[in-house]
Amino acid sequence: MRRNTRLIATLAAVVALATAGIAVAQAPGQEKDPFQGKLFPPNVILEHQAELGLSKEQFTEIRATVVEVQASVAEHEWDLREAYQNVLASLDASPVDEDEVLENVDAALRAENEVKKRQVAMLIRLRNLLTDEQVAYLKSLRGD
Repeated sequence: MRRNTRLIATLAAVVALATAGIAVAQAPGQEKDPFQGKLFPPNVILEHQAELGLSKEQFTEIRATVVEVQASVAEHEWDLREAYQNVLASLDASPVDEDEVLENVDAALRAENEVKKRQVAMLIRLRNLLTDEQVAYLKSLRGD
């Protein structure tokens, strides 16, 4: 039972990390944007769609892009969960096989990297759907 609880807690943490997208480690109270206001998440774009004057075509493309990437990311999140389950399982061995654990960690990191790459690709695609004026407006929201 304790192992299941630990596994569920670990998986919840993995899912949270994977879905956080492009989160970057930061000091408390310090806001850090790894892309320095050059890329914008879909929720920010959609929260300001009226101010941006998004066309129906832009809105439709943004929605399609997000749905496509979410489906793709979901597949890799399954790989990520499986990889972390393998890490936990290999840590239960006695003695722990360091090579096996590190191989499983490498697989988990590759899956996590793939998720992040797809999320950044989505942000780039969204940016390319916006006009220069819309980008300038979004940058002004961030104080850039």
